[in-house]
Amino acid sequence: ASGVQVADEVCRIFYDMKVRKCSTPEEIKKRKKAVIFCLSADKKCIIVEEGKEILVGDVGVTITDPFKHFVGMLPEKDCRYALYDASFETKESRKEELMFFLWAPELAPLKSKMIYASSKDAIKKKFQGIKHECQANGPEDLNRACIAEKLGPGRTSSPRVACNCTCGVEQV
Repeated sequence: ASGVQVADEVCRIFYDMKVRKCSTPEEIKKRKKAVIFCLSADKKCIIVEEGKEILVGDVGVTITDPFKHFVGMLPEKDCRYALYDASFETKESRKEELMFFLWAPELAPLKSKMIYASSKDAIKKKFQGIKHECQANGPEDLNRACIAEKLGPGRTSSPRVACNCTCGVEQV
C-alpha cells in the first residue's frame, strides 16, 4: 500500500452514485453518470478531478454518447481512477451498475503507473459493493466488447453488437 488517503468528497460521490434514491426529475438530472479521480499535487490524496464528470441530465442534451465522452476525458499521458454508471439490458430487465476503472495508458510515466497501481486498494476499500472493475491501458481497452465482458453473461445481444449496454461505443 502506498499510504495514499481518499478524500471525503470521493466517498460521497461514490455513495451518491451507488444509492439511487427515488428522486425528482431535477435530482436525477444532477446525478453523476461518470466521474474521474486523480491524485492531489502532493500525491498523498485521491481527489475528484475538477470538471471531469458527466451528469445524467447532460446525456442526450449536450452529450450524445456518454461512454465515448467519458473515454475522451481520460488523459493520454497520465493515470486516473474513474467510476462509470453503465446501463445495459438483460433478457429480464434494464440494469445500471457502477464500474470502477484504473486508467494506466502506455504513455503515462512509470512513476505515475506505480503510484496509481499501489494506491488502487485504498480507493477500492472505500467503494464497497463495486462488482465490476476494468484496468485499461489505452482506448482500445475501452470499447463495448470490453464493457460487456466485464458486466458478465446474460445480456441480450444482437448479431452486430456485443450487448445492448448504453456505454456508447460500437462494436463492429
